[in-house]
Formats: sequence, C-alpha cells, structure tokens
Amino acid sequence: MANKALAKRQKMTLRTEPSRPALKPRNPLVVPARQRVAGPHKQTASGQRQQQQRDLDQLLIDAKKTKE
Repeated sequence: MANKALAKRQKMTLRTEPSRPALKPRNPLVVPARQRVAGPHKQTASGQRQQQQRDLDQLLIDAKKTKE
C-alpha cells in the first residue's frame, strides 16, 4: 500500500499554465538612460575662482620658500 501512495504522489502531470507568474514589464526608459555615458562635469564659476585662489596661494608659498 505504501507503494501505491508513493506512485500517486510522483505521477507526472502536464501543466498548461506557466510555472512562474508573469513579471512586471520593464521600464522602457531605463535601458537608454543606462547606456548613456556621462562626460566630465564642468567646474562652476565659484569652483574655478576657489581653485585659482588655491593655485595663487601655492605659488606665493613656493616663492617664499625659494627666497629663503
């Protein structure tokens, strides 16, 4: 009797519906956005000004060192 119960559980059945539920459709805007490559960002005007001030300060420090 145990064999009959085992055979019943293991009987092959044909499924007509898919084994997994359908996934949500993909967002069509994501793929082109991810394929775009970002270029280098331009420094803002204040960032450029600060960089120039740092460069000037560094030049003045170097000039002082060479005088000494």
